[in-house]
Order: sequence, then C-alpha cells, then structure tokens
Amino acid sequence: MTITNANVHNAKPSSKPVKLTDAGGLYLEVRPSGAKLWRYRYRIDDKENIFALGEYFGDKRAGHVSLEAARHGRDEARELVRKGIHPSHQRQNTLRKQIVQNKNTFQAVAEEWIAKKGSSWSERYARQLTHVLKTDVFPAIGSLPISAVAAADILEILQKVEARGASTFAHLIRQWTSAIFRYAVATLRAEYDPSSALRGAIMRKKVRHSKALSATQVRALLVRLKTYRGEPTTLFAMRLMLLTFVRTIELRAAHWSEIDFEGAEWRIPGERMKMRQEHIVPLSHQALALLRGLHEYTGSGTFLFPNRRRANACITSTTLNRALERMGFLGKGTIGFSGHGFRATASTMLNEAGIRPDVVERQLAHEERNQVRAAYNRATYLPERRIMMQTWADMVDEISKERIRLEANAA
Repeated sequence: MTITNANVHNAKPSSKPVKLTDAGGLYLEVRPSGAKLWRYRYRIDDKENIFALGEYFGDKRAGHVSLEAARHGRDEARELVRKGIHPSHQRQNTLRKQIVQNKNTFQAVAEEWIAKKGSSWSERYARQLTHVLKTDVFPAIGSLPISAVAAADILEILQKVEARGASTFAHLIRQWTSAIFRYAVATLRAEYDPSSALRGAIMRKKVRHSKALSATQVRALLVRLKTYRGEPTTLFAMRLMLLTFVRTIELRAAHWSEIDFEGAEWRIPGERMKMRQEHIVPLSHQALALLRGLHEYTGSGTFLFPNRRRANACITSTTLNRALERMGFLGKGTIGFSGHGFRATASTMLNEAGIRPDVVERQLAHEERNQVRAAYNRATYLPERRIMMQTWADMVDEISKERIRLEANAA
C-alpha cells in the first residue's frame, strides 16, 4: 500500500515515532516532536540499512522534500543498492568532491599556476598577466569551480575584451586560460581545456613590424639629435640605443652595476631579459665614451636613466617615443619610427653588410629553438659579436661623417 500527499500532510505526532510506509522501502517517520522524516530501508550483504532522504515541511520552507521528491530519491538510491553501493557512501563522496570543487576555483588554480610558473617570466610579463586576469577574467569566472567553467564563459570574456578594441589581449587571455586549464588537468582538477575550442574565435590584427631606418634616415636622425633641446639623458639613451640595439626595457632599466668599463661589456641579468637568460652586450669604443659621459650625470645612482619624478625608478616606456615624436620621426604624417625600430635598423644594415645572420640574431637576444645550437651560440659567438658591435659603431660614425661631407659640399 502506498501513501498519499494527504496522508503525509495530515500525519500527527504521538508519544512514540510513527511510520507511514510507501512502496519500495520508502517510509515517513513522524517524530513525537512533529518532525516528518523520509527514510529508505535497504539491504546490502544481508544487512539492513537506513538512508535519510530529507524532511517534509508542512509550510514547504527551504529544504522541504515532497512525497514526489522522496520517491525520486528512493529510486536513485535503489539503483546504487543494485550495484552494491551504499547511498550514504555515495552522498559522502559527492559532498567531498563538491568541497574540493569549491576550494579549486578558477582563481585559486590560476594563482597556484602563477606561483609555479612565475619565476621563469620577466617582471613586465608577470605584471601584465596578473593585471589582465584580475581585471578581465577573475570578476567573471574567478569564483567558479574550475571544472564548472565552460567554453561559453571564456568566449564571453574574449568578446568583451575584443569589443573595446583590445584584440591582442583577447588572444593572450585565451592562451593564458588554456595554460591554466592544462595545469588543472595535469593536477586532476579538470577534465579538459575548454579554451582549446576557442582558437580562431577572435580575429587577430595584422602585426605591424618595427620600422627600420635607411642610412639616409639614420643620418637625418643624427642631425636631429645634434639640435635636440630635451633632457641630456634622453640624448644619451637615444645614442646608446642606436649603438647597442637592445630592447627598450633593457635600456631603460639598466643599472650601473651591469656596466664593466674595463671589460667593455654590459651584462644584462636574466630576470630583465625576455628569454630569462643573461645577455652580454659588447661595448664599442663609441658606446664606452657615451657611458662615461652619462656617468657624470647619473653615475651616483642605481639607474643609467633614472626617473626624475619617482625615486628608485627608471625612465618610463614613453620617454624615447615622445622624444622621437618631437624630432618628427614618430606620429601622424611621419615615417613612424619608434624606439623598437633601432633593433630593426641595426639588424637590416648589418645583414646587408654581410655579417653572419647567426651572430646578428644572437646579439639581438632572439630565442634559438634548437637547444644544441643555443648552447653553441652562447659559447662561441662572443668574439664575433665584439667585432660586429665595433663595426656597427664605425658604420654609424661613417654615416655621420657622410652628413658632414654633404654639408661641406653644399657650402
């Protein structure tokens, strides 16, 4: 015999517990306190067990389990019993998994991934990555269990970032979230990487490579540097960039402790290099002369190019480009030459001069993907690079002398 909703609703407590029996082992226990509790009686290994299915509330408050819901719970429990599984054990396992999921949110896993991988990143890259995650990603999915994050959740983030014109960051977010999910899969906290399905979802803007100057344009730049009325240290920075063609961040954050005047070397530590390896810049006679002149201005401090407004900081990333704008090399209606273009200029002209490409690439600190060749490059190219850097400085001098000859002939 089965019970009805009316039976359940009208059941009254007595001095002892009362049981209203339904089919398939389900029954309602009415306690003397008035509590109405659903129970499922089953047997495994010939032993009787009781599984609690919840409580019936006459006012249907939060947590209320109706007759229909109790029967559904009984049916699910019976399926487990048929497999020899105690429903209470299954419930405990599910609860444990949920607790683990609640702890393993996307943000928690992402921060763990950053802690493990961050030591191999440059300071600038780490700062950019953490800023973007905190600004665009964590507010949307950071509090979700990482196993619950779907491709649609990530796509919504990418589309919002793309809509504000930051498609490059949208691509980076897809790459970073994919790396985080792969880490979660490897540590058994996710089944797959939903970001992998989003390749091609964002249109990538065409890459604009740094503009390289011709010899004539280098000559024009040297003329403008002669008449530039800005900060003296900015002039030194421009000339040093031309002679050393390092990355702008490597120049801006240079420390005097890295300069070896006797050995004619500038050793940039790995933590400031894009590839996280120490980089040696052989210094030509001209570069050494520039550095000695600069030392009179800033040699008493830490940085070659200190920030005038902020103590213990170097010049900003815009300093060189602003100077190039004032000299008419960057901005609307110009050739569009930025600080990064010094590297392209040196690379182009040195290759045209017949310098071995491997030597040029090593001095540019470009990554060598072949690890055997990479070890060889670091071990044997330095003598050639010393010669090349002096050759380059002499080429720049010749370009400047050509300007003087042209001016003399014009007179």
